[in-house]
Amino acid sequence: MNAPASTLALALALFAGATPLHAQTTHQNANQSAPETTDEAAKLAKELSNPISSLISVPLQSNWDFGIGPNDATRYTLNVQPVIPISLSADLNLIVRTIMPVIDAESPAPGVDSASGLGDITQSFFFSPKKPTDGGWIWGAGPALLYPTASDELLGSGKWCAGPTAVFLKQESGWTVGVLANQLWSFAGEGYRSEVNATFIQPFVSYTTKTHTTFALNTESTYDWTQQQWTVPLNLMVSQLFKVGELPMQLTVGGRYYADAPSGGPDWGLRAVLTFLFPK
Repeated sequence: MNAPASTLALALALFAGATPLHAQTTHQNANQSAPETTDEAAKLAKELSNPISSLISVPLQSNWDFGIGPNDATRYTLNVQPVIPISLSADLNLIVRTIMPVIDAESPAPGVDSASGLGDITQSFFFSPKKPTDGGWIWGAGPALLYPTASDELLGSGKWCAGPTAVFLKQESGWTVGVLANQLWSFAGEGYRSEVNATFIQPFVSYTTKTHTTFALNTESTYDWTQQQWTVPLNLMVSQLFKVGELPMQLTVGGRYYADAPSGGPDWGLRAVLTFLFPK
């Protein structure tokens, strides 16, 4: 699989030539720009832990899942996940989060073909107040849509889906704690394909150090109401903020364990994320 190797090589090459943001102050003379650099990095690290921050970002998330089906197959998914904030008023943002999966899946069982190509695209629209509540809570809510864009029927549902989505979180003393959820129902698409009725729940907790290193734990759990089946991957990750030239970026690596999955589902997996940041 060439895509996983090239993605990982790109991440390592960029990281090798990068400068951690927290290290920049040690290379500068004692002047007024050093605190500004530190403050900027701290703000970026905090915003990266917030799924609905007013920060333009483009994460390239590589996922490897192992132990699928009788063939002990591997599935690679590159999620291209741009996050675009749009200011609607002095008090309200619209955060558009898109997940475009590119998949390379080995044959999981005899008689089942391998498949590679584009999967179904999911797009969420969060209407979010620009300021936290008096209690410090940050929240957003709106519609979520799934488009049947898969290039192979093995890689998608064949259905148009829609439903609500919401996120709630709080950030304090380096900690970020929250939950993101959505519910999707199919309303159109290929008649011979199964209907979609799925709930996604992602509780998350992370801690960012003074050197802008973030340790994170989450689950990305999905309940399929049609099949009455949970899929529950537990993800443990570590991230580092750095710069390549003047462009701030974040590199994330981690692993996952599937606490529950459908019969023939994966046992465990790995994740590597390279996030490009475009602060205002």
